[in-house]
Amino acid sequence: MTTLVYVPADAGALSLGAGEVARAIAEEAARRRAAVKVVRNGSRGAYWLEPLIEVLTPRGRLAYGPVTTGDVAGLFNADFLDGGSHALSLGATEAIPWLKGQQRLTFERVGIIDPTSVADYVKHGGYQGLTRALSMEPAAIVQAITTSGLRGRGGAAFPTGIKWKTVLDQPAGQKYVTCNADEGDSGTFSDRMLMEGDPLALIEGMTIAGIAVGATEGYIYLRAEYPHALRALRTAIAAAHQARYLGSDVAGSGRRFDLEVRVGAGAYICGEETSMLESLEGRRGEVRVRPPLPAVKGLFGQPTIVNNVVTLASVPWILQHGAEAYASFGMGKSRGTLPIQLAGNIRRGGLVERAFGLTLRELLYDYGGGTATGKPIRAVQVGGPLGAYIPASQFDTAVDYEAFAGIGAMLGHGGIVVFDDSVDMARMARYAMEFCAIESCGKCTPCRIGSTRGVEVIDRILAGVDGERNVRLLEELCETMVQGSLCGLGGMAPFPVQSALKHFREDFRGRAK
Repeated sequence: MTTLVYVPADAGALSLGAGEVARAIAEEAARRRAAVKVVRNGSRGAYWLEPLIEVLTPRGRLAYGPVTTGDVAGLFNADFLDGGSHALSLGATEAIPWLKGQQRLTFERVGIIDPTSVADYVKHGGYQGLTRALSMEPAAIVQAITTSGLRGRGGAAFPTGIKWKTVLDQPAGQKYVTCNADEGDSGTFSDRMLMEGDPLALIEGMTIAGIAVGATEGYIYLRAEYPHALRALRTAIAAAHQARYLGSDVAGSGRRFDLEVRVGAGAYICGEETSMLESLEGRRGEVRVRPPLPAVKGLFGQPTIVNNVVTLASVPWILQHGAEAYASFGMGKSRGTLPIQLAGNIRRGGLVERAFGLTLRELLYDYGGGTATGKPIRAVQVGGPLGAYIPASQFDTAVDYEAFAGIGAMLGHGGIVVFDDSVDMARMARYAMEFCAIESCGKCTPCRIGSTRGVEVIDRILAGVDGERNVRLLEELCETMVQGSLCGLGGMAPFPVQSALKHFREDFRGRAK
């Protein structure tokens, strides 16, 4: 009897040695003439335990980790293929407290299935959402997404159903579904994890979107720095075509939907939807003036859905289980779950999917275990490089779009970067402003010039030159950028600077001469 051993092929796990561990297990099994099949799954997201290997036994899947190549022979000696005890034993994977306490809807299959196998995807509930969607009228599909309360998981949190209905209502013959997979925010990796660990969930979600609004073509705009995701997506798209879930006759319905991946050129601005569309059309990534909205006049001038990976990958669960079931998770206007990424100076970094409503403190301490250095957490940045720095006094804020807006912050893509009490927040403010100066597309003056002048002003503050006057000048400059920039890059770039000035002003004043 062949024993299945799961070793992640996720880029994060590979960076920690998972590829070498997989080869070592295969080689050791061959030497011992043990019947072993190594399955390259996605990561469960517990990166502090990677490389995490799992063995399928009569008692279920048992986990060991973090495993190095030097541990492999000892695992075989301990009869780990039959669940034998070892110093790296973690017990049943699903019972690991860090995983057991989560509510995985969008990520329900990540780390469990072979991401290259349509059969494994279907075995674990895949394509049930599409099957249900094909039995519904397009307007009913859109209504289900509206009723679920799903909002965009990429940053602005715009209601997905409203966007889809706008596209559905357009009379144009050609419509498109686009996925912005240009995941460039600091501390974020949920898109990458899903594309590498369950790419068919994204493909199914985009197919449902196409059926819902009458679009026959879809594009995944992938960041160039994700070669593993690119291979996973292309393999999955080919497999979906082979199984007739893509193409001219989707699941025997007579409906058509085709999908392809386009690779970006490394511009952060293309995380903004109109810049992405410009790049998809072969032009320089630069913000478009709106209106018209992409839902009315988007890719190649046609009505276009633009959503990010996690948003679209949430759609199959909603169609499979029902809009009301999805809406039963969360709080207020924030319904469903959010895959939250813990990064930076954190003891247990990784991906946590929970319903909206838990607090930052629960995430940072119950899941994250505090800082890796053991020092107190002084600040966290949530929502990428344009997100506000949140002080410890606000850690009891609920993970909720409106609650975060109430403290002048944003959830964005759900990335959390942690800093201990050794951080210099004035220098972090400079880093945030410099990032904007580098990544600005240059189309509007407040962002193009303001970000550059902002770095210069902060440099004068850091040098102790006329500190109070330059702090006031920096505050005025930030307000000008917020009010006058064409898109979210310039409009939100001051958020980290403003929050640093508000909550950590002593780091600026201490330098004044």
